[in-house]
Amino acid sequence: MKFAAIADIHGNCLALEAVLADIAALGISAVVNLGDHVSGPLEARRTADLLMAREFPSIRGDQDRRLVELAARGPDASRRIDFQALEAQHFDWMASHPPTMVYGGDVFLCHGTPRDDAAYWLDRVTPDAIVTAAPIAAIEAEAEGIGASLILCAHTHLPRVVRLGDGRMVVNPGSVGCPGYEYGNPVPHVVQAGTPDACYAVFQRDRAGWTVAIRHVPYDNQAMAHMALRNGLPVWASALATGWVR
Repeated sequence: MKFAAIADIHGNCLALEAVLADIAALGISAVVNLGDHVSGPLEARRTADLLMAREFPSIRGDQDRRLVELAARGPDASRRIDFQALEAQHFDWMASHPPTMVYGGDVFLCHGTPRDDAAYWLDRVTPDAIVTAAPIAAIEAEAEGIGASLILCAHTHLPRVVRLGDGRMVVNPGSVGCPGYEYGNPVPHVVQAGTPDACYAVFQRDRAGWTVAIRHVPYDNQAMAHMALRNGLPVWASALATGWVR
């Protein structure tokens, strides 16, 4: 069994196209999508159209859920760039995605944690706003009741691989399209990948178990940084240009 996992595209269609080309070059046809498809100041509609055409097994992220909730309030619910770029079919597509999924019989997919699409799982934020690895006991507690040997999550945009004590593996494949951001909970903090490259993961299972490869793919990130800046979001522009939030 071999497949790729993408996540946190956030409307960055150039990054998505680069990742899909890299996946194709590896001869991989199976792809799963862990959510947060279009939110952000980039190309929401173009990204949604591409993903809808590909029909990857997909779950919804917290930002997908919030966009769907806005759409339920009517077309004038928000002046957000992403919201205004989308049409009814895009919101219906996001609404059709489940919050979690079992793929291939032995791979569990979620966005944040199995119970909360907006929670960090493999990372935690300290009271002094440092983003660090979560304790293994807390990671294992969140994985209770999940029988899959491979568990995939997303949301933090940071690639990470954790092996649980019972042999199961929990993996965040990183972000295709947004390598850094600011966030307010539990305290104001910054997440930054340190590279502007598009990120995803490749998984293969053989008799010994799962092998995972995190891949970083260069693309025209400066074009996306300029778009974010034109749309009034300098934090996005910095992250897209450098992988750091300045």
